[in-house]
Amino acid sequence: MDRFAELKAFCLVASNGGFSAAARQLGVATSSVTRLVDALEQRLGAPLLNRSTRSTTLTDSGRAYFEHATQILAALDQADDAAAGRDAEPAGVLRIAAPVTLAIRYIAPLLPELARRHPRLELDMRLSDAITHMVDEAIDVAIRIGTPERQPNLIARKLAGHKRHIVASPAYLAAHGTPQTPDELRRHNCLAFAYGAGRPTWRLRRADLATEIDIGGSLHVNNSEMLRQAALGGVGLALLAEWLIQDDLAAGRLLPVLGEYQANPGEMDVGIYAVYPASRRGASKIRVFTDMLAAALE
Repeated sequence: MDRFAELKAFCLVASNGGFSAAARQLGVATSSVTRLVDALEQRLGAPLLNRSTRSTTLTDSGRAYFEHATQILAALDQADDAAAGRDAEPAGVLRIAAPVTLAIRYIAPLLPELARRHPRLELDMRLSDAITHMVDEAIDVAIRIGTPERQPNLIARKLAGHKRHIVASPAYLAAHGTPQTPDELRRHNCLAFAYGAGRPTWRLRRADLATEIDIGGSLHVNNSEMLRQAALGGVGLALLAEWLIQDDLAAGRLLPVLGEYQANPGEMDVGIYAVYPASRRGASKIRVFTDMLAAALE
């Protein structure tokens, strides 16, 4: 029983990034949680947490232990649910990481229906356009755009395709002309998503011929909605997801450029994925959320 208490206390500290938050969830004093984690580290003979006045983070040993410990606790929860006949009723906290604009457009509208169907489910959402480390941030399911790397401890469920278009406003094209070839993009103000250091490139493919174009422009930003707004305002060309601009295209607020080409900053075969630990394959909390999001993205 003491080992189980130590395990649960450690996982809650790691998940919440601190002892006080873990204590509040357990309904005990912070000192009690500290004693349990101290006892666990002493028994294992290895530090699991880096502790400072500002933050509590996992050590390398702690990260490996946390992965195994969460699997054990998840298996116990599933066993409890199965014995109590609660398989059909998701409950508890579901920690979700998702890109900002996609979450606002597609996840936010689902929240009322999700709450109505599953009143015992509590969502803890972390929105960022950066890739989150699922273990360090104790994420149950991450929504990611791209081509996920194969990892034995993670499952990537494809929810939808992810087609992109190069677009511009009618006013921009009237003032600067419409590019007819990929090379002509170099003479235009191309607005880029800021993936990190290095010069941004757009990759275009027609039939079996792929071309990479180094682009330049007056705006680099790590948020696709800001790129959309700049394109609508006539600032320049932008490479944007179809799910983000389909209404703008239909209304003529944005026009496609080089529409005969597939366009993407990297690999062509990309999609929107739900990524979650293999140990949580059958978790009803993850299933109901990802099923609803997949339906919304159809």
